Parts: sequence; structure tokens; C-alpha cells
Amino acid sequence: MVKKEQKSKKRNNREKELPKLPPEQQLRLDLYDWIQSLMVALVICVALFIFAVRVIDVSGSSMVPTLHDGDKMIVSNLFYKPKYGDIVVFKTDTYDPDRALVKRVIATEGQEISLDFDRGVVYINGSPIEEDYIAELTTTKLDFIGPQTVPEGCVFVMGDNRNASTDSRKKEIGMVDERMILGRAYYVVFPVSDMRPVQ
Repeated sequence: MVKKEQKSKKRNNREKELPKLPPEQQLRLDLYDWIQSLMVALVICVALFIFAVRVIDVSGSSMVPTLHDGDKMIVSNLFYKPKYGDIVVFKTDTYDPDRALVKRVIATEGQEISLDFDRGVVYINGSPIEEDYIAELTTTKLDFIGPQTVPEGCVFVMGDNRNASTDSRKKEIGMVDERMILGRAYYVVFPVSDMRPVQ
């Protein structure tokens, strides 16, 4: 108890020894601290958006009903490994290289994908998958000849608006190299009235 009192007295004495600044100088000092904190926060935000997070626009209707033309999404590739059901943004050198494409991962490396276009059913490793996110059954073949096995380091992607989507069924896109994936879409931030997680 005595030690605590001694420490408290020492602290009080130290505070008394510090010279009091005039109010305008104190204000300037406080303002400088605020500006410094804001600058640090701004640098962190910029670094985050450059290296970990991007805001990307959806263009077209290939992801309807999940995403719509003009939606803006937060996309990140930080510690990301693609898995079934993820909505990803990627680029490809063989199909519209200036544009980023938005599609859903349907199969990952080592999985076999086959499509029954008569019934509109997608099979992974011989089992039909349940797709409650699609606009309609998959009846458009494009260039797909299957079954196909997804190579190592690649994914097979399709749009949710199956019959109005150019995706891995098209030979110019085909299997997407994971290194070409810019990131996974996590959240729609615009329009504000429709902000929601991407599922």
C-alpha cells in the first residue's frame, strides 16, 4: 500500500514538473497528433486496397440472379484458395484479356466434371450437384465435351445465368489457372440499397 502511494506521489510530482503549454500551442500539438494518426490510417487503407482488397464492377448478366450488371463488390485474394461455390474474379489471355470475368467455381483440381445438357444437370465425380443459385438449368453446351478432369492448379467455372454465360464450357476460357484469379467476391457494396454478402 505504501509503495502504491509513493508511486502515485512520484507521478504527480512528474506531472507538476512538465511545463504547461499555452492553449494555442497545445491546440497545434493536438492537431498535429490527429493529422499524423489520420495519415497512418490512410496509408494502411491504401496498402490494404492495393495488396489485399479491390472493388470490382459486375458487367453483364452472366451471374444473374446472384449478381447484377453494375453491382460493385469487394474482392480479396488474401490467403485465398479456391473452393466449390466461391464466386471469383479472374482474367484470361485467350478471351477478352482486357476484362475481368466474374463466375462461380464449380469444380477444383482433380475433380471430374460432366454435364447432362438434356436434363440440365451438372455432375462432379459422377454425383449430381444441387444448384439453388442458378437462373435456370444448364442446357447450353457451348464447346464442352466431357467428362473432363480439372488439372492441377486450375478450376472449372460457370456463370449462374447458365444459358447466357461464357465460361469454362467455352474453349477460349476452359480451365482457369488459379494464378489468374484476382480474388474471391465477398460483399456487394453498391448499390447501397442492395448491400449484401456474396453467396
